[in-house]
Amino acid sequence: MRTLWRIFSGLFKWTWRLLNFTREFILNLFLIVLILGGVGIYVQFKNAPAQTPQGALLVDLTGVVVDKPTVNNKLRQLGREFFGASSNRRQENSLFDIVNTIRQAKTDSNITGMVLDLSDFVGADQPSLQYIGKALREFRDSGKPIFAIGDSYSQTQYYLASFATSISLTPQGNVDLRGFATNGLYYKSLLEKLDVTSHVFRVGTYKSAVEPFLRDDMSPEAREADMRWVGGLWQNYLNTVAVNRQITPQQLFPGASAIIAGLQAVQGDPARYALENKLVDEVASRSVIEQKLVKTFGWDTKNQSFNYTSIYDYTEKPNNQNGAEIAVIFASGAIVDGPETPGVVGGDTTAAQIRQARLDPKIKAIVLRVNSPGGSVTASEKIRSELMAVRLAGKPIVVSMGGMAASGGYWISTPANAIIASSSTLTGSIGIFGMITTFENTLGAIGVHTDGVATSPLADLSITKTLPPEFSQMIQISIERGYKNFVDLVAQSRKKSPEEIDKIAQGHVWTGDDAKTNGLVDQLGDFDDAVKKAAELAKLGQYQLNWFEEQPSLLDMMLNRVNAAAHAWLPARLQAMLPDPVAQLAEVVQAQPALLNTFNDPQHRYALCMACGEVK
Repeated sequence: MRTLWRIFSGLFKWTWRLLNFTREFILNLFLIVLILGGVGIYVQFKNAPAQTPQGALLVDLTGVVVDKPTVNNKLRQLGREFFGASSNRRQENSLFDIVNTIRQAKTDSNITGMVLDLSDFVGADQPSLQYIGKALREFRDSGKPIFAIGDSYSQTQYYLASFATSISLTPQGNVDLRGFATNGLYYKSLLEKLDVTSHVFRVGTYKSAVEPFLRDDMSPEAREADMRWVGGLWQNYLNTVAVNRQITPQQLFPGASAIIAGLQAVQGDPARYALENKLVDEVASRSVIEQKLVKTFGWDTKNQSFNYTSIYDYTEKPNNQNGAEIAVIFASGAIVDGPETPGVVGGDTTAAQIRQARLDPKIKAIVLRVNSPGGSVTASEKIRSELMAVRLAGKPIVVSMGGMAASGGYWISTPANAIIASSSTLTGSIGIFGMITTFENTLGAIGVHTDGVATSPLADLSITKTLPPEFSQMIQISIERGYKNFVDLVAQSRKKSPEEIDKIAQGHVWTGDDAKTNGLVDQLGDFDDAVKKAAELAKLGQYQLNWFEEQPSLLDMMLNRVNAAAHAWLPARLQAMLPDPVAQLAEVVQAQPALLNTFNDPQHRYALCMACGEVK
C-alpha cells in the first residue's frame, strides 16, 4: 500500500512540476513577445524610414475609407508585419492617410507611377472619393502614369479608376454602372403584430427619421426630398467621371434602355460594350496586362511580379513643418451621450477634446471635421457649447463637412467662423423628433400587466404601461421648443431671420450645392480648403496639424485583429447553413442603421437624419 502511495505521490509531484514549468514557459514566452513587440514598435516609429524600392505605388485598397478609423494606421501596418495582410472587406482606411501617401509618392523619385487594383475596395462616401480623386489627379498631372486594372469595376471602384491614365479590363469583366438608390426597412405592420406602441413626437415636414415606425412605405414628402439629393449625387458622379474619361454624361450612362440595347448589339459581352463606349481603354487578359506593367516598372524576381510597393507598406515621411498648430478634431458617426466608442461621437469625449484645444496656447485654430447624421440633442448641445467657448476665446473654427453633416451634425457646426462642404455633402435636416416605445399591449397579450400608484401623471412612467397623456404633451412641448432653439441657432450663425431658416429647415436634406445656394454653408471645397481657411483666419504663415485621435495600444490592435477575423469568419459560416434567400435577407437586415443604439438622449430628443444613408 505504501509503495502504491509513493508511486501515486511521485506521479502527482512530477505532473505538478510539469504544469508549473509549462505555465512559467508560456508566461515567459508571452513576456518575450511583448518585449520584442515593444522593440518593434520603437524601431517602427523612431527609426528613419526605409528606402522605397523603385517601381509603382500599388493602391490595393481593402475595405472602406472613413475619416477616422477605429484602429490607428501605424499600428495596422505593424499588424500586417506581425499577422500578415488582412483580406477583411470591413477593414477601415484613413482618408487622410491615403491622400497624404499619394501626395508624398508624387514627389518620390523612386515611385515612377501608380497601379490601381481596387478589387477588394468596398466603398466610401462621395466627398471622400472626390478628395482621393483630387490627389490622383495631382499625381497624374505630375507626369507619372496611373494604370487601373481589374476583372470588374463597381460604381465606387470605377469612380477612382476614371482618374487613371489607362483603364484595363479582363475579357470576362464589366463596368457595373446602374445609378444610385436608397432603400430602408419599415416596421409599422410588425410593431402592430407585436402590439408594440411607438410614441413619436416630431417637428418638420421632412423629418422622416421616425417614418419606419409609423409607416410601411415612404411618405410623399420624404420621397420628394430623397429623390432630390440622390439625383444630385448621381449627377455629380456622372459629371466627374465623364470629364475624366473625356466623354459626355449621356455617353457614360445613356439610361437603362440604351444600355440594354447596347449589350444586345455586342451579343451580351459587357467587356466589349465597355471598350466600344470608351468606359475602358483596353480589354486584355491578366498576363497581357502584367506584361505591360513589367515593361513600364521592371521585373521583381523575388516576388515574381512587376516592381511595386503597396500603399500599406509605403512609409510616410515625418512632417517637418514648424510653428503654431491647427487642431483637427473629428465628429464621425452618430452623436450619443457619454464617452466615445468606436463608430460614434461621444458628447463627453468630443467636448473634452475641444476644451483641450481651447486651453492649449500652441493651438491657434480648430478644424472640426464633421461626418455625422446627428443624434442626441443633449450631446450635440454639449459639443456646440464648447465650440462657442473656443469662439469667444478668439480662436477661429472652421467646419469641414464630409459625406454628411446633417441634423445634430449641423447643430454642432453652427459656432463656426466658416463652414466648408463638398458639393456632394448631405447637410441640413434641421428638425427634431422624440420617440418612446412602450410594451403594455405586448405583455397584456400574454397575461402580464403593470399597476401601481404615483403622486403625479408625470411620475407614472414605465415601458410596460401606457404613456400618460400629460407626459406626451410635455414631450411635444419640449420637441417644439428644441426645434425653435435649433432654428434660432442656425439663424443667428447664418445671419438670417428665423422665418428664412424655417423655410429651408423642416427636416429637409440638402446637398452641398443646394446648401450653398440656401446659405447654410459658406464655401464649396474639401479638407484642404478648410485648413487653408483656418490658417487665414488665424493669420498663420507656418503651421502644423495636430490630429486629435485616440492612440490604441498594441493589445487593442491585437484584439481588433481577432475581432475582425471573427466577424469575417462567423457570419459567412452561419449564412452558409441558411437557404440562400434567407441568407440574403439576413444581409439586408444587418445593413440597416442601428437605430436603437443611438437613442440614449436623457430628454428623449434627437436631431438625427436617418435618410442620410448609403446610396447603392
